[in-house]
Amino acid sequence: MEKDVLVKLVIEYFKKVDAGDVSYPDLFSEEVDFFFPKFGRAKGKDSLVEFGNRIGSSLSSIWHDIDGFNITVSGNTVIVEGQEGGVMSDGIVWPDNKISTGRFCSVFEFTDHLISRMYVYVDPDFASLDVERIAILSGQHQV
Repeated sequence: MEKDVLVKLVIEYFKKVDAGDVSYPDLFSEEVDFFFPKFGRAKGKDSLVEFGNRIGSSLSSIWHDIDGFNITVSGNTVIVEGQEGGVMSDGIVWPDNKISTGRFCSVFEFTDHLISRMYVYVDPDFASLDVERIAILSGQHQV
């Protein structure tokens, strides 16, 4: 597959997610292999949609800095390193750019112009509410 075509499909995915476009699963194969921290690994479009519904219920909005993406392509794999943010359903705006910076990395693999694998690597504590781990890692925790 042509590199430009794969990148275009990945960008289309992020644009659909940001717009709340429920047709985003059309970009995926029926047996997509999917991973997201705290959700775990799952297979199939139904699992992907279930994840979308779960995470969507916690968010009022989400955005991805598409213009700032660092994109690497190798064969049928596209790796996207970038920044995201949004508003939680309780009104908390993220990232706070102190603890949370909204950094993520997503790995996409394609089969026949469809996303057959998507693994997302991100801290799902978007609103920096995991106080215990923040204290430990920031050095504020007393041992």
